[in-house]
Amino acid sequence: MLQAHKCKDMNDIRTSIDIIDEEIVKLISNRAQYVKEASKFKINERSVKDSTRVSKVISSKKELAFKYSVSEELIGNLYEVMIDFFVKEELKEWNSLQKK
Repeated sequence: MLQAHKCKDMNDIRTSIDIIDEEIVKLISNRAQYVKEASKFKINERSVKDSTRVSKVISSKKELAFKYSVSEELIGNLYEVMIDFFVKEELKEWNSLQKK
């Protein structure tokens, strides 16, 4: 993958973006595995939906966005969507563990 400033045409740009996108999806997959495992350690439904933790995570990711010069709004929105999805998935997993 070329550094952005070394790309010579749109093909270089698109190829590099595709490589980055694959890495992003792999990392989200890894994150999903940790979320699923986390449900084993939650003691109740409230601990699955820990809004204090969600706020801290989103805030810390906005700080990373600032650090890496990317839109804090974009990163905040992405994490809100991702966390909302993962909380729902974790809740399903937690509920299934309670039935065992």
